[in-house]
Amino acid sequence: MSDSLMEAVSAHREAMIALTSELVAIPSENPPGNSYAESIQLLSRWLRELGFNDTRVEGDCILSSVGEGERTLYFSGHYDVVPAQSRSQFEPEVKGANLFGRGSSDMKSGLAAMLYAALVLRDGGFLRGGRVGLVFVPDEETAGPRGSRYLVDRGVLGANAIGMLTPEPTGGVIWNANRGAITLEITVKGKSAHVGRQHEGVNAFERMLTVAQAFQELKSEVESAQRSILMLGGRSESGTNFNVVPDYASFTVDRRINPEEDFDEEKRRLFAVLDRARGEGIDLEVEVLQEGRAVAVSEEGPLGRALAQAVEQITGRAPRFEMCPGLLEIRFYAERGIPAFAYGPGLLTVSHGPNEFVPVARIVDCAQIYALTAAKLLGRE
Repeated sequence: MSDSLMEAVSAHREAMIALTSELVAIPSENPPGNSYAESIQLLSRWLRELGFNDTRVEGDCILSSVGEGERTLYFSGHYDVVPAQSRSQFEPEVKGANLFGRGSSDMKSGLAAMLYAALVLRDGGFLRGGRVGLVFVPDEETAGPRGSRYLVDRGVLGANAIGMLTPEPTGGVIWNANRGAITLEITVKGKSAHVGRQHEGVNAFERMLTVAQAFQELKSEVESAQRSILMLGGRSESGTNFNVVPDYASFTVDRRINPEEDFDEEKRRLFAVLDRARGEGIDLEVEVLQEGRAVAVSEEGPLGRALAQAVEQITGRAPRFEMCPGLLEIRFYAERGIPAFAYGPGLLTVSHGPNEFVPVARIVDCAQIYALTAAKLLGRE
């Protein structure tokens, strides 16, 4: 049955390119969270026209399913993208073997591959022992409250799950683990004054440097002794003009925590730096931009084995299992005891960049891999 399944997927090559292109053309940038409604309308229309009758919208999330029974393998992906460097990135273009545009790699091509994998499984009668659940969410790029976390809060994420796959741009490897993350935005307060009378003000920028230096010391410790990650100043700003004492100064701290580290202890250490600064008379506020724990999923379970076998069957190479360098949506499932893996058509090396692209052949390959994995677990090959 594998050959017929693969041939059926390949027959939808042009449709997958078309759906990816339409999705890329929507500027669903996050932050701030643009064009979510337009993305929902587009995906809902494609699902409706392709006969996915069990489809509903929960907030800004789209849920659909095909198959029989309760056991569910989830295909989950996000339709938001990081901000573009230019508007031309929302003009999708196929050049040679690649499709260019913002989100082509991360991960709108993956959404198309998953949708058409589910379609082929449904139409070919390959699902006999369960269902494929399609989940399309926003807010992944900022770990915000409108995506998977929203489904968790409503108690609908991962119902009857035997596993989850997400099409992150893994570049041919399988991600079965991710670092934890705590991202803070720290705003130091001051008092404005004209530069000629700066002694009457309080320079928030100078005070921010004091706080940043304390984090620099923690960074040195974390990265040398623990071989972990702490990044300062991914975003920073201060003041209103060059000749005015800045009355505020802000910067971000992004802490990535390895699975073997104690998440709660590392969080405590971050906030201890801020507590000491307050104790020294520095007025500051802190906002938690994102927070997620590290997870690791065994590659030896039924889903891990089925996915690895499918990848080898389609690509001719046994895949490696690796830890993702960033935060992954697999954590929402893994934290609930649901095996979850990331594998997608895109390339991490070009994702978020000015010339983002996806190899078109990889879209088809991944759709075949998703379909074959589901057939191994839920039906017949």
